Amino acid sequence: MTDDPFLWLEDVEGEAALAWVAERNAETVGLLTGDPGFAGLREQARQVLDDTARIPYTVRRGPYLYNFWRDADRPKGVWRRTTLEQYQKDEPDWDVLLDVDALARAEGEEWVWAGAQVLYPEYRRALVRLSPDGSDAVVVREFDLGTRAFVDDGFQVPEAKTRIGWIDEDHVWIGADLGPGSLTTSGYPRTVRRWRRGTPLAEAEVVFEAAADDVAAGGWHDPTPGFERDFVTRSRDFWHNELFLLGADDTLVKIDVPDDATAYAHRQWLIVIPRSPWLGHPAGSLLAFDFDAFLAGDREGQGLFAPDERTALAGHAWTRHHLVLETLRDVSTRIEVLTPGPDGWTREPLADVPPLASAAIIDTDPDVSDEYFLDVDSYLQPSTLVRGEIHAGGETVKQAPAHFDTDGLSVRQHFATSPDGTQVPYFVVGPDPAHGPGPALLYGYGGFEYSLTAGYNALIGRAWLAHGGTYVVANIRGGGEYGPAWHRAALGAGRHRAFDDFAAVARDLTARGITTAGRLGILGGSNGGLLMGAMLTRHPELFGAVVAEVPLLDMLRFHRLLAGASWTGEYGDPDNDADRPHLAAYSPYHNLDPDRSYPPLLLLTSTKDDRVHPGHARKTAARMREMGHQVLFYENTGGGHAGASDHEEAAFNHALVHTFLRRHLRPGGGVDEGDTRR
Repeated sequence: MTDDPFLWLEDVEGEAALAWVAERNAETVGLLTGDPGFAGLREQARQVLDDTARIPYTVRRGPYLYNFWRDADRPKGVWRRTTLEQYQKDEPDWDVLLDVDALARAEGEEWVWAGAQVLYPEYRRALVRLSPDGSDAVVVREFDLGTRAFVDDGFQVPEAKTRIGWIDEDHVWIGADLGPGSLTTSGYPRTVRRWRRGTPLAEAEVVFEAAADDVAAGGWHDPTPGFERDFVTRSRDFWHNELFLLGADDTLVKIDVPDDATAYAHRQWLIVIPRSPWLGHPAGSLLAFDFDAFLAGDREGQGLFAPDERTALAGHAWTRHHLVLETLRDVSTRIEVLTPGPDGWTREPLADVPPLASAAIIDTDPDVSDEYFLDVDSYLQPSTLVRGEIHAGGETVKQAPAHFDTDGLSVRQHFATSPDGTQVPYFVVGPDPAHGPGPALLYGYGGFEYSLTAGYNALIGRAWLAHGGTYVVANIRGGGEYGPAWHRAALGAGRHRAFDDFAAVARDLTARGITTAGRLGILGGSNGGLLMGAMLTRHPELFGAVVAEVPLLDMLRFHRLLAGASWTGEYGDPDNDADRPHLAAYSPYHNLDPDRSYPPLLLLTSTKDDRVHPGHARKTAARMREMGHQVLFYENTGGGHAGASDHEEAAFNHALVHTFLRRHLRPGGGVDEGDTRR
């Protein structure tokens, strides 16, 4: 398709485009909210999201544990803190620092909390980030934790995709929108500046400038006593970066690691995670070097973790004297403790994690103690939060409530065979398939080396599992479940492998008698929305309903829309003659066919999504309507890339999705009686 008749829908705030959105919203809202089950679904979702018994996860900053909290009485939320002694109680006494609801009312702005960075080591000042209605762009304001007020003459930055971090009380590293030439084509900061308190931002000293077609530049300060350092990074694309140590007189010393590796300094160590083989270590290893020796040319590092065909690095976190290692073996978590010593590093288990479950280090105290907070959950077991200290044991400090009955439900792991022979794991949560095929909901993502691990989802549990449905999560290529090679297999021209894997899982579900095509729904968002679009156009016969949230669908123009240029390292560049053919071959928007039969489709997006342009969903809905296909479209006016800026909007979107799925897949309706597609 050389001419695009729906380009006008890319005008995000255009009068004609918004009028079209209003018409589509009215159709969708009228159809789905009028369903007898809609109100109950929305109310159930609000109960889950607002439940005051859920775990208030925290981060430690000095003597306090900080938390951001929303509930029915505080829909925009409060930023608050407490002590460990209080946190260990069933009802802690919280000290509220900032009430975002009160701030929004006072200023007449739809503020959404976007985080805060507290200044080490006194923790008296913070750089607070506030998003206008959920967008990635934020305003930044300096906040005094003692007076509980913004600093009138403090650091303030207007709305932009700003990168900012403390150097000391009077200086910050910053990259911001300072007019023409200050941003990359992806919309992120191009320069790194040292900004001194009391001086105009426009006069802040530039210490580094990336190329216009890079993704971004950034700078940060490491305040660790005895290891104070400043760093600058240049992101050439999503997967290739250059790291520099900022030396005397702002000279740049390049850290000589592969540009596709992740690298950072921690105390005396340089930690490197290569995405390709390096120095005899396989891709996906975790390596430690003496930082100063490395700069002097020594490449004798220590391998702290080496992957194999079934095991991958999932994450790691430092305490004061130890390194906690999270790994995945066939997508189940293992947790170990590594300890440096004069004779090398030792390792030992930290906690036993049940099979087909997940564990993650939520927070540690790397400056002072060996404290850790470990969260463990599974598809049928709500989160348990354990606090401990390395070699001193741990105890449960919080337990999340159960929100649905798990009697008769089980979790199983199967492997589907993709067309090239690759074994693709997937989780199945639901009733015994011996009862006969029933409705199933299959979720996937398959991109950006992001792993889908087991986790308790109360919303899915109440809306789907509790009504006889089966929930399935596919660990397809493009993700990180088996390390960089699993991701790289679906990069660029290999993206079809992610689609092949997902279709293989769908076929395996029907072959095992778990479901049938007519009762198999699929769901995904963002890059997962691209996956949904590809399934719709490539394998429509496999599914009974499709839901794509904040989706990426026009693969020939994605690089020209908002942050899209930053993803060419993942997908390829439509302006490159070598990449355009494979992008055109699977671009969902361009592969819609008026003569094919498609399962019903629901598209959800947000006007305030400044990451994935709402035009992707808008144009696809318009084109499908023109062709006479079934499609429903809903665009939230706020919410950003999350699609919702508060619990009310999230519950509404959830109810739309599950009302749509119930109408077409009939959970609770017994054994399949045939294909329900029209």
